[in-house]
Amino acid sequence: MSTRTETGAHDPVIETRDQLISVFARGEKPPERWRIGTEHEKFVYRTADFRAPSYDEPGGIRDLLAGLAADYGWEPVIEGGNVIALAGSDGTISLEPAGQLELSGAPLENLHETCAETGRHLKQVKAVGDRLGLGFLGLGMWPDKTRAELPVMPKGRYGIMLRHMPRVGSMGLDMMLRTCTIQVNLDYQSETDMVKKFRTSLALQPLATALFANSPFTEGKPNGMLSYRSHIWSDTDPARTGMLPFVFEDGFGYERYADYALDVPMYFVYRDGSYIDAAGQSFRDFLDGRLPALPGEKPTIADWNDHLSTAFPEVRLKSFLEMRGADGGPWGRICALPAFWVGLLYDQGALDAAWDLVKDWSMDARQVLRDSVPKLGLDAPVPGGRTLRDIAGEVLEIARSGLASRARLDVSGNNETGYLGVLQEVVSRGQTPAESLLERYQGAWGGDLTRVYAEESF
Repeated sequence: MSTRTETGAHDPVIETRDQLISVFARGEKPPERWRIGTEHEKFVYRTADFRAPSYDEPGGIRDLLAGLAADYGWEPVIEGGNVIALAGSDGTISLEPAGQLELSGAPLENLHETCAETGRHLKQVKAVGDRLGLGFLGLGMWPDKTRAELPVMPKGRYGIMLRHMPRVGSMGLDMMLRTCTIQVNLDYQSETDMVKKFRTSLALQPLATALFANSPFTEGKPNGMLSYRSHIWSDTDPARTGMLPFVFEDGFGYERYADYALDVPMYFVYRDGSYIDAAGQSFRDFLDGRLPALPGEKPTIADWNDHLSTAFPEVRLKSFLEMRGADGGPWGRICALPAFWVGLLYDQGALDAAWDLVKDWSMDARQVLRDSVPKLGLDAPVPGGRTLRDIAGEVLEIARSGLASRARLDVSGNNETGYLGVLQEVVSRGQTPAESLLERYQGAWGGDLTRVYAEESF
C-alpha cells in the first residue's frame, strides 16, 4: 500500500471538478516516455522458528530497515518517530500492515532494468536478513499463520483501516495481514489509449490471477483455493473492489472514473505528519468543506491522490494504470508479471489483438470468470464454452509478439521475451504454481508445510 513521504501542505486546494480529472490527464505521455514500475511484496520470517517478527523486537522489522539504510544508503521515512519506509534510487521500500516488505520500484524503461532492480533489492534484503536471522517467503498468502499470530506495523493509516475493515467485509483483515502481491504500473498516451488499456487489462486480469496463483494454504492446510489471496478480495469491501462494470460502458473516461472514486468512502486525511480517521466519510462532502473529520476544510490534490490509493479494484487508475491481479511469488515471476502486461499493452498491434480477443465478452461472463478463477485457476470459464487454459497460450503469444516488437535489448542482445518463460512453462504443464505446491505438499513433503520455507524463500 502507498506510503506518504511528504505532507502535501503546499498543494493547491481543489476548487473545481477539472482539478480532480487533471490528475489522470497529467499521466498522459508519448510512447517514448512510457515506463514500467514494478511492486512486489514478500513475507518476513524468523529462520529459527518461522515466526513473523514484530517491528520493535531485536532483529525485527525496524532493525531490518535500519540495516538496509546503513548498508545500502536508503533514506529513512519517519512517521510518529518510527522508520516506516526507505527511499532511494530503486524506488521505495515500505511495510505492509503485518510487516510484509514491499519494493515499489522506480519507473524504468525496459524489463531488463526491472529485473536487475529486483535482483539488487533481493540481494540487499537477503544480506541484511542473513545477519538478523530473517528469511523472505514468496507466496500470495501466509501458509500457516493465524491473524492473531501476526504483528501490526506502526503506520497511522493501518490502524484506521484495521478498525474499519470488519465493518464492511469479512476478509479485509486477511487482505491486510496475510497476503502478498506483485503489481505493475504502466502509462498511457491519451484518454482513448487509457480506456482501451483499462478495458483489455481488466478483462484479462483473471488470467494473470490464474497464471500467478500461489496461495493454496491457510493456517497450515489446503484451503480449497488456488489463489486464496484473490478470493479474499471478494469480501473485503465491495465499495472499493471488483471488476468495475462501468469501465466497459460507452463514454467511460477520466470523468467517469473520478465519479467512481468520489463514491468510494474515505479512510483518512493526512495532516501534519498524522492520519485523521475519516473512515466511511464522503470525499464529496470534503469538497464542500463539510467533512466531519475536518469541518470547514477543503481537500488538496495530495488528499485526492491519497484517496485514489484507497480504492482497490482489479485495475486501478491514478496517473498511470495499476495491474493488481497477481499473487506474490519468486524472482522469476516478479520479472514475468511486467513482461506479461508490457507485452500486451505497450505495443499497438498486441493491444489491438488482446482487445479483439475479449471485446465481445459480456459483463456477466467477465464476472463469472473473476468469481471462478480463485478456485478453478486455468479451468475457469470464458465465453464460447472455453476456459482460460484454452486461451492462455494465445494471450502469451500476443504478449511475446508485443515484446519482440519493442526490441529492447540487453547487453547480450537479448530482447524482453525471455521473461515470459516461467509463464510459458505454466501453460505448457497446465499446472498453476498453486497446484505445484499442492502436489509437493501431498507428495514429497508428506503434509509437512514447513517445507515451504526451504523451497519457496528468496
